[in-house]
Amino acid sequence: MYQIAVIPGDGTGPEVVREGLKVLQALSQKFKFRYEVTTFDWGGERYLKTGEVIPDGGIEELKRYNAIYLGAIGHPDVKPGILEKGILLRTRFDLEQYINLRPVKLYPGVLTPIKDKGPEEIDFVVVRENNEGLYKGMGEFQNKGTKDEVAIQISYNTRKGVERCIRYAFDYCRKRDKKKTLTLVGKTNVLTYAWDLWERTFHEVAKEYTDIKTDYAHVDATCMWMIKNPEWFDVLVTDNMFGDIITDLGAMIQGGMGIAAGGNINPEGVSMFEPIGGSAPKYTNMNVINPLAAIAAMQMLLSNIGEAEAAAALEKSIMHVTANDIKSLSAGKMGCSTSQAGNLVVRNL
Repeated sequence: MYQIAVIPGDGTGPEVVREGLKVLQALSQKFKFRYEVTTFDWGGERYLKTGEVIPDGGIEELKRYNAIYLGAIGHPDVKPGILEKGILLRTRFDLEQYINLRPVKLYPGVLTPIKDKGPEEIDFVVVRENNEGLYKGMGEFQNKGTKDEVAIQISYNTRKGVERCIRYAFDYCRKRDKKKTLTLVGKTNVLTYAWDLWERTFHEVAKEYTDIKTDYAHVDATCMWMIKNPEWFDVLVTDNMFGDIITDLGAMIQGGMGIAAGGNINPEGVSMFEPIGGSAPKYTNMNVINPLAAIAAMQMLLSNIGEAEAAAALEKSIMHVTANDIKSLSAGKMGCSTSQAGNLVVRNL
């Protein structure tokens, strides 16, 4: 029996999580697997009542689960950064979820802002290092508050952290079995320390994966080619900061935050899956928010825990719904309610 931790979170998070769990229940019956859900009330409301972000022992408790399903984090009455650092970043770091996995896939019926491109051209995956780089939070101020102030922000990269990310990307590219091309995205011409390490490690590990073609692109050029020729890409691997930037661009070319899902992966431990969009508090409890990104996150969760058939059936259903039943991915413009959108996915499983 699978044990799944659920963090509905803030704003519309509980609404989209509800639809993802509705789909999970239907899939468990169809594909004959069993699961239990434990809900954690971590988020803005708890913080406002108790001053606590994650309770003592909370991270250790999460290690008992097969996967974590997250709705959204972000409360209008809580200063930005408190919940994001206290829940999202802490979970990613303390559970060593060292891979951020972001499929960029345009589903049928979904509009992309890129002219003359469709689902055949937009289908790639970004593997982002998730525990190091600039997000490590290392640095200092010198002469703070004076006209001679200096702010130093350190990009911290270890051989171990870089290599495990790159190896995951090679393995994922092989398993994906499409173009079998892995592109390293960096800035080797300017960031000569961190990206020297990344580039050397990439080429060394590549010797063990002779069936995978390799490529390199500067991050600025990658942003250009993602718009002009997204069909060039298969799997991309990059560091924490560059990955953060190009995956938001990826979300836009696949139709927006309303369809984008991601995973924070620890291949040897517990992983967490979430829709990419925020908590959208202005739509809370209106039953108009689009739940498809959260349902797509459930598809990733199922694939991760080994329920490949259920995951494939769910993706097929999402594609049917986007092609035939949903007018728009925008809140209030879908042509149906949040709960009705979930029902449509269940009906087409």
